[in-house]
Amino acid sequence: MMGGDAWLALGIVPGLTPRAAFELCRRLGGPGAVLGASVETLAAHGLGTRVAERVGEASALARRERARVARANAEIVTWDSPAYPARLRTIVDPPLALFVRGALTDPDEAVAIVGARRAGEYGRRAAHALASGLAQAGVVVVSGLAAGVDGAAHRGALEGGGRTVAVMATGIDEVYPAWHHDLAREIAGHGALVTEFPVGTRALPQHFPQRNRIVSGLAAGVVVIEAADGSGSLITARYALEQGREVLAVPGPIGDGRHRGSHRLLRQGATLVTGVEDVLEVLAPALLARLADGRARAALACLSEDERRVLDAVGDEGAHVDEISLRARRTAAASLEILLALELRGVVEQRPGARFLRRRAA
Repeated sequence: MMGGDAWLALGIVPGLTPRAAFELCRRLGGPGAVLGASVETLAAHGLGTRVAERVGEASALARRERARVARANAEIVTWDSPAYPARLRTIVDPPLALFVRGALTDPDEAVAIVGARRAGEYGRRAAHALASGLAQAGVVVVSGLAAGVDGAAHRGALEGGGRTVAVMATGIDEVYPAWHHDLAREIAGHGALVTEFPVGTRALPQHFPQRNRIVSGLAAGVVVIEAADGSGSLITARYALEQGREVLAVPGPIGDGRHRGSHRLLRQGATLVTGVEDVLEVLAPALLARLADGRARAALACLSEDERRVLDAVGDEGAHVDEISLRARRTAAASLEILLALELRGVVEQRPGARFLRRRAA
């Protein structure tokens, strides 16, 4: 078989883990050699008889799988493909094949946001706000398409005008939870749906921890929101640490058990997140200026008449507050109040001596 087909075939063998498959390829000389090996040879290298027999059947299964993937309006990205995400290659057990709907780009800046399925309003709002801000700064938001925090993160990224990647614990044709069908369709149009599970695979409990290593593997870091003790989000955080990724966490109210896992991560050294800037400072500091530019543009779009008059009085070269007041025909106190509000929104900058300048885009 050709390389891509061989990797696909090994990737869909039930019971054959990526780690075991890579070890077999190392010992026997590549995926094609593994597929052509006898049951006895494979058993001699540690495979159980049933799994070894399935390896012998895998080539035919791979041909059928390609047809099923095409009917599902998706594509296959195998380990040997240039389109395979570079960051994901670095984990110890990367998927041999990915099933993708949408455009799986390989960005330098990608952040995972994970948290409780039964998230409260606080957790959902935090996920939405962080994802929206990160998307505005040019960061790709990765999450798991689950209810609660995951769904809020995907929606925040989309509403922020950015891209988002949803890693599924099912086949590419099986959206879970079912009420996320519309969200999944929108994600595929502004990012990608990704899974390592063959077409038709339903959601099973053991699939979610397996999925989580890909969520963290695609990202530079993982932000944990509203994670209780023993939650799947903590599994993702553990994978992130094993993969050399940064772990960040959003604090919650004192005494709320839904945040106990997040607080434990913070005590263990995770970065405290109170806003988008905290995430960017750790994972993508070069994008801080882009975030500020986006916020300034948004503020400019909704200035009041008085704010617009004072901003026009600042001029292209900037001016002292007294000169601005004269131009705007406002008292110095009123002008200063408006200027300080504009400074907080990132529209102007204050320099020594009570001089104000329009903020220039980075």
